[in-house]
Amino acid sequence: MIVISGTVAINPALREKAVEVVLAMSKASEAEDGCITYRFYADLEDTNLFRLFEVWEREDALAAHFETAHMATFRKELPELVAGPMDMKRYDVEKMSDL
Repeated sequence: MIVISGTVAINPALREKAVEVVLAMSKASEAEDGCITYRFYADLEDTNLFRLFEVWEREDALAAHFETAHMATFRKELPELVAGPMDMKRYDVEKMSDL
């Protein structure tokens, strides 16, 4: 299992547009084979800081995700919406259990 987690600062003047873009990305990504979850969240202390949390079943599913039309659209739209560098981390998880 692969977990991607990170943050992206959004330009406050373009927050509404950013919400539209990330919601479309989430919906399309979650429909992909091998995607367990793909969600953006607004930080509670800074509503212009979006957090991304993705979970993928397999490496090939994640690789295919990067080749989708919605990823190409997302990559095209994102630069105008961000207000700083993105901070993304990948975690390769061998085991998961409920707490």
